[in-house]
Amino acid sequence: MTTTGTHPARYPGAAGQPTLDTWQEGPHNRWTFAHLGELLPTASVSRRFPAAPVEATDRLDALALPGLGRRLEETYTDAFLVLHRNHVIADYYSPGFAPDDRHLVMSISKSMCGLVAGALIDSGEIIPSARVVDYVPELAGSAYDGPTIQHVLDMAIHLNYSENYVDPASEVQTHDRSAGWRTRRPGDPEDTYAFLTTLTGNGTVGEFQYCSANTDVLAWIIERVTGLRYPEALSTYLWSKLDADLDATITVDTSGFGFANGGVSCTARDLARVGQLMLDGGKGPGGRVVSEGWVRSILAGGDPQAMMDSSFTAIHPGGSYTRQWWCTGNERGNVTGIGIHGQYLWIDPLTDTVIVKLSTWPEPESDQLHELQNQLLLEVSRSLDQPSAAAETAPDSKENAA
Repeated sequence: MTTTGTHPARYPGAAGQPTLDTWQEGPHNRWTFAHLGELLPTASVSRRFPAAPVEATDRLDALALPGLGRRLEETYTDAFLVLHRNHVIADYYSPGFAPDDRHLVMSISKSMCGLVAGALIDSGEIIPSARVVDYVPELAGSAYDGPTIQHVLDMAIHLNYSENYVDPASEVQTHDRSAGWRTRRPGDPEDTYAFLTTLTGNGTVGEFQYCSANTDVLAWIIERVTGLRYPEALSTYLWSKLDADLDATITVDTSGFGFANGGVSCTARDLARVGQLMLDGGKGPGGRVVSEGWVRSILAGGDPQAMMDSSFTAIHPGGSYTRQWWCTGNERGNVTGIGIHGQYLWIDPLTDTVIVKLSTWPEPESDQLHELQNQLLLEVSRSLDQPSAAAETAPDSKENAA
């Protein structure tokens, strides 16, 4: 058994972790009875009837893009929302999906984790030039023994880690199993903490390698610095400052560790608020999350010379990655969070616009669908270069905007 040290308890004064055998007993039940979704599968009991519309609902006329609804359907869209100057001017929801339904955002979760890390770097609690093992000594001897926090933020570490989502032998599937996303196999690490200690590499840094494990390492560092479980840190440093309509959710493993790299679910409107935070220089309705300098660094982009992802550069030749965000390097300065199966949080600084597209592609990755979606997002952004009367007269209230 891998020893990964002491981790934040699920509740104050907890004696160990609640399990399937102990959750109904005191003192665990004082916490588990209000947090059962962290231990057992749960189903929603909708307050609406019928629970969701049987047909697609949309407000797309303000964009004046012929065939937009059809294009959204063809790219397996569940929710699409355009937030222009902090007003919702267009949205679309597929049959069976409603505006206040939460949707899994996959790796856009990484961009949120990057903001939490940024808040702690701004406060001086995390030093980006410090080594990972200075915060998490349990990672000594792994691929993270040597690289700095900045290397993790920018995914500039070589790891023996295959991000092939459909290969049962890949490290990403072992990662999923350790996190409770797939059926465990004999010999799998007992939780995400233990999995992270198993990763190896050739010791080099400086070139981009997309690896979901990096974000969970960041979350582990966040836990060590704050003394909070990652879901609590995500709430404290980000979600509670957005004036969100609804709580977000995040999956947790058997130890209670939040799946920072891909486990967040939220509404399209609340996700757009994360993008608006970026356009507002890091300040949300509930207070500052990150400094203006942190946001400027993301919008300026990372090092294009470090970008080794040919599928990304095929669409964005000047593209880069920094602080858990994808940077297109195009003339508009578009920056985006991206998740498999078609999740996008697209920021267009030129028009003060955020576009959310939540989808369910049949496969995790598709070069064709990525290209179609990026073209669509660019067209929507360009359509707002000359704002229409509809965009100018968007509703003012939060309730109407949502």
